[in-house]
Amino acid sequence: MCATQDALARSYVELWPRWNVHDEESDLAADHSVWDSFLGTYVLRTPDGATCFDYGSVRAADQAVVGAYIGYLESFAVSRARRDEQLAFWLNLYNALTIRTVLKHYPVDSIRDIRISPGWFSVGPWGAKLATVDGQEHGLDDIENRILRPIWRDPRIHYALNCASVGCPDLAPRAYFADNFDQTLEHLARAFVDHPRTAVISGRGVRLSSVYKWYRADFDDSDQTVIAHVRKYATGDRLLALEGIDRISGYEYDWSLNDCRTRH
Repeated sequence: MCATQDALARSYVELWPRWNVHDEESDLAADHSVWDSFLGTYVLRTPDGATCFDYGSVRAADQAVVGAYIGYLESFAVSRARRDEQLAFWLNLYNALTIRTVLKHYPVDSIRDIRISPGWFSVGPWGAKLATVDGQEHGLDDIENRILRPIWRDPRIHYALNCASVGCPDLAPRAYFADNFDQTLEHLARAFVDHPRTAVISGRGVRLSSVYKWYRADFDDSDQTVIAHVRKYATGDRLLALEGIDRISGYEYDWSLNDCRTRH
């Protein structure tokens, strides 16, 4: 869910065909309970209603648990699972890899400061290979742009991926599971749209999160369709304020680390 910077935005979509395989008759399901418990311990609410992650309190034993969980996912035969199980698998793997990467380099002010991607002008960890699934190395960019976006083609996926930044959609305090996924994505979309960091309204224009700029094509690639999408998930006063808005006046994004120690 994270374009490193506007000039290098990872907005491309390039399907890896090997992952476009599934088995709707399968009863194979990954166990995400350890990750669920970990998130329940370290994901907290901020005063403004968003979530933060308590990086500084994570015990060494719990870091090892995250590593073991990622190792378990690496050994899971995901291509033999149902589509809904695969979606939960890739979303949880993405978020677990992000948290593990930040913890390895903590303290940092921003995930962009973790410059482990290949290339002279790399920013952040998104291009680095962080996990091996079924013999193939994967980075965060690979999971997002070569698997999740081209296979599911659902813009709500952006609300489920967290890149450890204040401007990013919230890191959910629970793991993702295959059941009720549509309901989960609807909830995540509404939570992001309704938060003040997502849309600042002035006159007949709205200044939106850069998420809607980096991945504009996923929202049908026009100001009108992006605004319609935001309005769909807005509620209460936010929905009323969006009435009559007909243009996007700009974009903004806060790359500060979503660290509870700086958010409370």
